[in-house]
Amino acid sequence: MKILVTGATGLFGSYLSKKFMGEGEILALKRENRSKGLLDGSDVGITWVEGDILDPLSLEEAMENVDMVIHSAGMVSFNPGDEDELMKINVGGTANVVNAMLAKGVKKLIHVSSVSALGRTAEAKVSDENTPWIESKLNTPYAISKYQAELEVWRGVQEGLEALVVLPTIILGKISDDRSSTQIYHYVLEESKFYPAGTVNFIDIRDAVEITFQLFKKNLWNEKFILNHSAVLYKDFFYTMAKIFGKKAPSKKVSPFQIRLAIFFIGIGRLLGLTKNPLNRQTAMLSQLSITMDNQKVQQEIHFRYRTLEDSFRWAISNEK
Repeated sequence: MKILVTGATGLFGSYLSKKFMGEGEILALKRENRSKGLLDGSDVGITWVEGDILDPLSLEEAMENVDMVIHSAGMVSFNPGDEDELMKINVGGTANVVNAMLAKGVKKLIHVSSVSALGRTAEAKVSDENTPWIESKLNTPYAISKYQAELEVWRGVQEGLEALVVLPTIILGKISDDRSSTQIYHYVLEESKFYPAGTVNFIDIRDAVEITFQLFKKNLWNEKFILNHSAVLYKDFFYTMAKIFGKKAPSKKVSPFQIRLAIFFIGIGRLLGLTKNPLNRQTAMLSQLSITMDNQKVQQEIHFRYRTLEDSFRWAISNEK
């Protein structure tokens, strides 16, 4: 079996590449003159192929004799100025992957989406795989791009593909991975004082990869699954992290006035090129909400036992691979 992985240099893609090596030959897509990212030094048994999800011809060439695609490439940004780039990479890139698969007769696709692609409202307390997308002020440009990318996947299914779609929450990798989803560690490492009022949904990268693999082994095609351990208050999440990291936990709940003030100054700093802080009106509002991403669909299928939050944080700072 030949498996092409897009985004293999990133967090989820690199772990998935190693996990699926036992299923056949892994072909990892990499742009010309780019590094091997998180697979640098641990890519034994992986074949690198040059290509770009924004270059349809290179995708078709990379898919020659391929049996399955794992599409984990994408852009994560909450900077308001990145809207066009998010649409181009996340939506356009996914459309190109789907079209290349259809053109080359590749039938199976594992697509890494995001819980951001589910509908959000301020009133909703629980979201699951059936939560419909609705227009809302809470939808960030990133969320919109992931939702529209997922629509491209389901279009491909209508045209003959078999797709398994996974929607991870915040992925807890290692601090040393230094990827977008691991930036949350720095909030505690820098001993920030304030915490939002809402909840954070999270999953250990090792659990996310294992669940994806088990769903694949059960042939659960044309289904989508939320990948989430649980939802905890930011206050408790940061307290547990601080305790294990040996840092002082954030101890003050942020007020609506402080959030408005922070958004104002960060907005000015962003305009002047002084900051890349992801906080904006939408991300601030989201951090104040209490919402649980329901993992019952996964549990009904595979009865998964998740690592504890403490285990994830201890592993995050360890030298263990």
